[in-house]
Amino acid sequence: MSRSTSERRRILLLTEGRTTPLSAKTATGVIRYGVDRVVGLIDSTQAGQTSEALLGVGGTISVYDSLRQAPEADVLVIGIAPAGGALTTAMRSVIREALERGMDVVSGMHFFLNDDDEFLRLAKSSGATLFDLRKNNEHDIARFEAFNSGCLRLHTVGNDSCVGKMVVSIELARGLLRAGCETKFVATGQTGMLIEGDGCAVDSVVSDFIGGATERLVLAAQEYQAIVVEGQGSLANPRYSGVTMGLLHGCLPDGLVFCYEAGRTEIIGLEPMRLPPLEEVMEAFLKVANLHHPCRFIGVAINGRLLSNEAFQHEKDTVQQRLGLPAWDVMREGATGLVEEALNLGRELGKI
Repeated sequence: MSRSTSERRRILLLTEGRTTPLSAKTATGVIRYGVDRVVGLIDSTQAGQTSEALLGVGGTISVYDSLRQAPEADVLVIGIAPAGGALTTAMRSVIREALERGMDVVSGMHFFLNDDDEFLRLAKSSGATLFDLRKNNEHDIARFEAFNSGCLRLHTVGNDSCVGKMVVSIELARGLLRAGCETKFVATGQTGMLIEGDGCAVDSVVSDFIGGATERLVLAAQEYQAIVVEGQGSLANPRYSGVTMGLLHGCLPDGLVFCYEAGRTEIIGLEPMRLPPLEEVMEAFLKVANLHHPCRFIGVAINGRLLSNEAFQHEKDTVQQRLGLPAWDVMREGATGLVEEALNLGRELGKI
């Protein structure tokens, strides 16, 4: 969001019972990339801990037992998105108190705050505002309008959910900007929207309109030299593959970045369902992506958060030889190598 330093809001992140890197992806993303000041997290099961200890980011930002214990803030952001989108009793209690205090509340859940009579009444009484990031009015099918031929379209995909596609997208987009290439990060999920200030949470769009919603995002950003469209789900994850497919068709990428977490062997949330080999998943993505527009992989992004430096180097060497593509962990090594591969593709296509 483009606000000046003086306009930065003070944010509390609600992560009740789920302050982990995988469950609190929204909280982690806002802490790492957001423009507003995070003053604390609320999780009664982890009170006294720090964000760094639990999420691996955030330094000494503290976790508090309740809103009463936490520092004053302007906004409460729900920093988790449980499958199915249900609010727990504990979460409702915190949201209720925040609204009574006049704090705005931002949610990326499938449960809409603005559909809750109690929350609406409290917000109206205190002057607070409820923001539902996943709520949308997308009703257009994809028309496959001609995209700007001079805009390089990049897209992150992965072998599963929660492997780091958003992080890689942001790091790539910011790296391209630093390299002098005008680039737009195209947010397709609630966390990316919080960070970028625009976008569309495509997993809440009616299935017929996912391609159209994605196409609209591309058309709105295609005056940039390059765009990086954030990926969602995976063709290998049967829960969310419909969203993944709609994104691929809607953005018609020139180049793909393949993301995976080292050591993961089962589909997240569907254990013990096994993940297919990386090669098979990549082949599936290439087949779909090339149905209507030429596309290739430019590199591999390894999520090596669970690996030692020695183990990571072995993983990197192995996967580069195995897949025949350059690979990096952008959190560990930076995005310079990936940026150069993206620029190479842009030059090859005459777009940069």
